[in-house]
Amino acid sequence: MGRLCSPLALELLVMTLLQGAQGSWKQAGCGQPRISGRIVGGGDAPRGRWPWQASIQHNGHHFCGGSLISAQWVVSAAHCFQLSDLVSSYRVNLGEYQLSYPSQCRISSPVSQIFVHPDYNSTWKSADIALLRLKQPVQYTNEILPVCLPGPSDSFPDNHTCWVTGWGRIDSEVSLPPPSTLQEVQVQLVGTAACNALYNIDPDPKIGRDPVKPDMFCAGYAEGQRDSCQGDSGGPLACDHNGTWLLMGIVSWGDGCGKPTRPGVYVQTVAYGEWIRGHTGSGSQASTMGNCKSETNDARPCFSSFVLLFTTLLMSL
Repeated sequence: MGRLCSPLALELLVMTLLQGAQGSWKQAGCGQPRISGRIVGGGDAPRGRWPWQASIQHNGHHFCGGSLISAQWVVSAAHCFQLSDLVSSYRVNLGEYQLSYPSQCRISSPVSQIFVHPDYNSTWKSADIALLRLKQPVQYTNEILPVCLPGPSDSFPDNHTCWVTGWGRIDSEVSLPPPSTLQEVQVQLVGTAACNALYNIDPDPKIGRDPVKPDMFCAGYAEGQRDSCQGDSGGPLACDHNGTWLLMGIVSWGDGCGKPTRPGVYVQTVAYGEWIRGHTGSGSQASTMGNCKSETNDARPCFSSFVLLFTTLLMSL
């Protein structure tokens, strides 16, 4: 199958204008992949199925995941950014599929700012969330699109199945082998109380009892086997709501990978909606769609002449 980076500028631009009129804080066009089609027990994801998936790079190497939530913002985990104080040492790659073979549609963007939540606690992993501002708004393609942030009333019941994606290890001591294809795995949601009950079975003294805090939830299975792992931190746990994907969780921590009674632990995105909006702004708009024909890996816009013409007509109204 060829690269699917076709322009969808008109549709997204109209949706963005409608979003502004309706005042919805869920960004227009988010959470709707254009291609149908740390992970333990999962498999290769189809190319383009998770277009918000980001590879966060430190000094040129993938080390954490993230999720594109608007044209200029990526959300990830706070603990990913304890490596260096130099913002210049980080980049965000979007449109990646196989890390060994960079996609023609990949955008590799410098980071201009990193906001680690002020309440982040490295011991208990509370408030394990961070925001990255890209130096330039990225151009959306079929393989680069934002995921929707849930609203305060968005929730899913325990045992609901969602998806986790990433390029992390496929077992506690096993790295994802080349060509390092993006992995996906379906997991069941486990509420805070139920997850603490599992973690309290033969508790690890280093973790203690009731380690899952109110701003967290778990996803996985009591028998283990399907889980996120090292290298997936900061990546998305996305749930389908009537055809629109919501970023319900951020990969945070776990006791090993895929172990029985130790499901992965995720930050509840809903708990930090106000903080996210406070930094990104509720009126953050999407970049228009465009072709992805260039081999260059930067975030410079390459708007089609049709989009420029349509924008000019709108401005003249």
